[in-house]
Amino acid sequence: MSGRIHIDHFTTLDGVAQAPGGPEEDSEGGFAFGGWQAPLIDDTVGAQVDEGIQTMDALLLGRRTYDIFASYWPYQLDGPEAEIARKFDAIPKYVASRGTPDLAWRDSHLLGSDLVAEVSALRERHQEIHVIGSIEFSRALVVDGLFDQLNLWVYPIVVGPGKRLFPDDGPPASLELLGAGAVSEKGAVLLRYGWKGPVPETGDMT
Repeated sequence: MSGRIHIDHFTTLDGVAQAPGGPEEDSEGGFAFGGWQAPLIDDTVGAQVDEGIQTMDALLLGRRTYDIFASYWPYQLDGPEAEIARKFDAIPKYVASRGTPDLAWRDSHLLGSDLVAEVSALRERHQEIHVIGSIEFSRALVVDGLFDQLNLWVYPIVVGPGKRLFPDDGPPASLELLGAGAVSEKGAVLLRYGWKGPVPETGDMT
């Protein structure tokens, strides 16, 4: 059975996925609301995220997200987040980059330039592959339908300008709703989408 590609994103109500975790995560473009997710963390989202982490057997990351993860998670193996840290440390990490980065984190691998071929090879090698964050890389996967499930945690907050998975000038796409999780204590909703096609259907109300 071919493995599945999941894309996991935390997003504001107006679609911004930039720097949910902290002020220093990504301030590119003068983004002023880094860490917008932190006050809205709750047990329901935590349980949903943990469920996904426990089932994954590979991480697929863009270069910026890989650098953030590699500077943090290998140093949490004995801390309060040890369960997550050990899971990330134990599974292979695949990194999309236009350069030749030093991938020092254990079991890290650079993807080749042929994204379609690389994703196909990962599907043969693993069962549950998760892309976390990695906005620009996730866009590339969505444009070509190279994913099985897009998991969007949508939070009741509006921040204005910022990086989005679906930018204003992005290509069209048609998705189908696969399901939704429970509304969390602080108002986040998990929406699960699958790929339907590159061109949305149109019509009139008659």
